[in-house]
Amino acid sequence: MLRFQKLSAILCLAALFTACKKDKDPVIVIPPSSGSQLQLNGGAGGASAKNSVFVDFSADKQDSVARASWDLGFYGGSEFRVKINNTTSAAVKVLEKTDLGAVVAADTAGLTLAISQSSPSASHYNSIDALNGSLTGTVIPEVSATASNNKVIIINRGTGGGIAARAWIKAKITRNGNGYTLQYGELNATTFQTVNITKNSDYSFQLVSFDNGVIATGEPEKSKWDFVWTYSVYETNFGGTIVPYNFSDLIFINKLGGVTAALVLNSTVSYDAYSASNIATTTFSSDYNVIGHKWRVTSPSAEFPGAPVGVLTDRFFVIKDAAGNVYKLKFLNFHASDGGERGKPRIEYKLVK
Repeated sequence: MLRFQKLSAILCLAALFTACKKDKDPVIVIPPSSGSQLQLNGGAGGASAKNSVFVDFSADKQDSVARASWDLGFYGGSEFRVKINNTTSAAVKVLEKTDLGAVVAADTAGLTLAISQSSPSASHYNSIDALNGSLTGTVIPEVSATASNNKVIIINRGTGGGIAARAWIKAKITRNGNGYTLQYGELNATTFQTVNITKNSDYSFQLVSFDNGVIATGEPEKSKWDFVWTYSVYETNFGGTIVPYNFSDLIFINKLGGVTAALVLNSTVSYDAYSASNIATTTFSSDYNVIGHKWRVTSPSAEFPGAPVGVLTDRFFVIKDAAGNVYKLKFLNFHASDGGERGKPRIEYKLVK
């Protein structure tokens, strides 16, 4: 009987301790940032800044990723998609061959696989990913569950924005359970490197380098960034034809992560006056390029007649993240002409709701 009473007392004390511990360790919910100013760390290079910068308003955070640090991005969702690196102007040719060992340098005869700044061509669209950020617009076809159906690709890793030329690569990508297997080598290689990538649904894409394998500090988790500022392939009107072209200082929203945005002119409502009451009449877009280049002028432009080089001061942007937080965003400077530093733009953002 005494032993039973002692055991009961011990159990009661344990239960009391556990209850107290739960009371002392509540789940802490960190509220979203009310806003701040940031100078984005594009790194060295000025107009050809070496970094892409991912920005998360709710956490007052930026993550800089060297553009040349990765080559392919592997999708973490239900589809088996692989993107190439538009920030280095990479380009791909999908061959008819399915045997990696059967591909040699001769298979590149006649291939340019480069975006020309002096004579751009609409034909270059055939070798790059869709510029609207569409998941189904990858130049590499969706990876087939039948390994023999996946064709060998040839990749020019790109020299956009001052990146040194690197050897072209041949590669083959197959499925590996709920993930991917990448095999690759230089054009005349007969032995290949292999990287296995397990899907992680926390990320839109996991980045892989032909030099270093899976990049540990690549694109942030999809819930932890709102937009990326970067040098990248974009497009322009050249001689009356829309063609791919390399641009600096572009802004792309986190389309796949559920972020939407809108451009607002000061003539409609000013940045300071914009409040929660204006949200209902704001038309948000999931367009990857909704901000794009429309926040700055780098040289006199027919698109923005009369606007001086620098930040466009007649507008601001409103961004809604996947959690429903709404921020207003304006650019403060980015160029010597407006008191800024090229490659390190300054922004201001405030929580609206």
